[in-house]
Amino acid sequence: MKPARFEYAAPDTLGEAVSLLQQHADEDVKILAGGQSLVPLLNMRMARPDLLVDLNRIEDLQYIREDGDWLAIGAMTRKRAVEESDLVRRRQPVLVAATQLVAHPQIRNRGTVGGSMAHADPAAEYPALALALGVELRAVGPGGERTIAAQDFFQSYLTTALEPVEVLTEVRVPVLPAGTGWSFVEVARRHGDFALGGAVATLRLDAGGGISEARLVLFAVGPTAIRLTQVEEILTGERPAEPLFEEAARRASQEIDEPLSDVHATAEYRRNLAGVLTGRALREAAERAGAPS
Repeated sequence: MKPARFEYAAPDTLGEAVSLLQQHADEDVKILAGGQSLVPLLNMRMARPDLLVDLNRIEDLQYIREDGDWLAIGAMTRKRAVEESDLVRRRQPVLVAATQLVAHPQIRNRGTVGGSMAHADPAAEYPALALALGVELRAVGPGGERTIAAQDFFQSYLTTALEPVEVLTEVRVPVLPAGTGWSFVEVARRHGDFALGGAVATLRLDAGGGISEARLVLFAVGPTAIRLTQVEEILTGERPAEPLFEEAARRASQEIDEPLSDVHATAEYRRNLAGVLTGRALREAAERAGAPS
């Protein structure tokens, strides 16, 4: 199929883009970043915008740089640039690991960091990682710039806290503290397909080998990625051990209220998968943190 008719604009600056969004606030406007999700929706006429605002000419939104204990990534930075960045690999390797699970190189060559966050697909890797790491997202609108925490940004299926007149400009990723292990695992029908279920875990160990901080997020099992705070509480203060991880996995599968059920996987399958992946992620994170096998 071909998309329905729409007007097209390609601003050269962020200010021009925000101005366009403000001028057409009463219309259906879509922002084009990498286009790997939007273009298929246009072709299938599941999206019928009045105006398409293309951000690809705004070079100021493409960068990766270190900012103290954060990595600042421009929203229009390609996923391939993240995957190949020595800075990201050195300072936040879990971001590289997650990126390598996103579709295929051809998709990563065009897909953007900000586009994935703004699209907010519950089966996508970046929103889950953002929730697990405590990422901050910066957006600019007519009223200026604001910063949105990941836990407030992702609201529901394909829905975020971005206002219609705002442009996502930067994704700020905190660097993991010393002594922190990580894991990013998922199951898909084939490599590059959307995940049927996935888990992200970080574990920080104290000098005595106990877990001083735990973060655990599941994705592709609900309308958004899910942070399992109750399971994190079970882990915190304990020493890494197989019985502890088995209990955490059992609780993780129970904590999902209504797992997704579709033609690819039933709710029962996803509930079981959530527990299995939780156990795998915690074991791997503990190993990377330096816990005894």
